[in-house]
Amino acid sequence: MGDFRFGKEQRLLTAQDYRKVFEQADAKASHKHLLLLASRNQLTNHRLGLVIAKKHVRLAVNRNRIKRIAREVARTSPQSSPHMDVILLARPGMDRIDNLELSAILRQQWQKLSEKLCAQS
Repeated sequence: MGDFRFGKEQRLLTAQDYRKVFEQADAKASHKHLLLLASRNQLTNHRLGLVIAKKHVRLAVNRNRIKRIAREVARTSPQSSPHMDVILLARPGMDRIDNLELSAILRQQWQKLSEKLCAQS
């Protein structure tokens, strides 16, 4: 059995980590219901940060569902170079997307980010 945890090394933990991505985003992937910002990191893996405002997703159960799916997509995405720090920003209506569609959208946008960063290399 593999290790399926989403450990601290896979998360953006500090305000400084978030600030770096917000201020120096190397790539963006936008969708009607979400925005992904990414910047390169010098680590050996991707890191994910989540910004899911109560203003956009009212119910805690939906915010937690979105976080769970986002972590799963980040954890199972290929660890190809360049490694990046990614922030997911929720937009209004994200809570009305079902799990399968949300997962597909996240995978598609994650791939778009990867391609943009590879093209910049």
